[in-house]
Amino acid sequence: MNKQEPRVVKAEFIKSAQSINDSVVESRSEVVFMGRSNVGKSSTINLLTNRKNLAKSSATPGKTQLINFFDTEYLYRENRYPLYFVDLPGFGYAKVSKSTKEIWQKNLREYIEKRVAIRVFIHLRDARHPNTEIDNRVEEFLKNSMRADQKLLTVFTKIDKLNQKERSKLKREYPDSITISNLKKSGQVRVHKEILSYIFGVDFD
Repeated sequence: MNKQEPRVVKAEFIKSAQSINDSVVESRSEVVFMGRSNVGKSSTINLLTNRKNLAKSSATPGKTQLINFFDTEYLYRENRYPLYFVDLPGFGYAKVSKSTKEIWQKNLREYIEKRVAIRVFIHLRDARHPNTEIDNRVEEFLKNSMRADQKLLTVFTKIDKLNQKERSKLKREYPDSITISNLKKSGQVRVHKEILSYIFGVDFD
């Protein structure tokens, strides 16, 4: 990666939490990742942090039901920018009991609505299925619950699975979105710049 581009120079797992009550102290800004269970969330976090196994992906969709915190630090032009990456449980496919799912959803909703440290939501969507009902519901929920000092980024994964015509259509329908490819390791720099410019006011012009 170009050394003139922002990059993550530190990324370490801190802890897992069940709810906002046992989460890490709100000592720095948080970037929250959310998406359907098979959207490639772990792979995306690993791509952004340039780590192979920082976030563990599960062969069983919906298995990760905890809020995972990562101590993350950016470097850009000799300046360091610390924050937390937060991996929220995937939604949509968990085969758990109704009571477990209700507690889980309550904890997630509370975290999203009450966590003051959250500055950026990264909503990961599968480029092959860009308009699913559950993704649309999540986006609507976020837009209705977000504060004025929070930003929503829509990031499409698996863009390499689309042909050029499909990519053009996706860009027309979601002009403000970012597309990334874990396979080709592309798109992450734009995500980095969005995070740093919004949270820290970094100017990339």
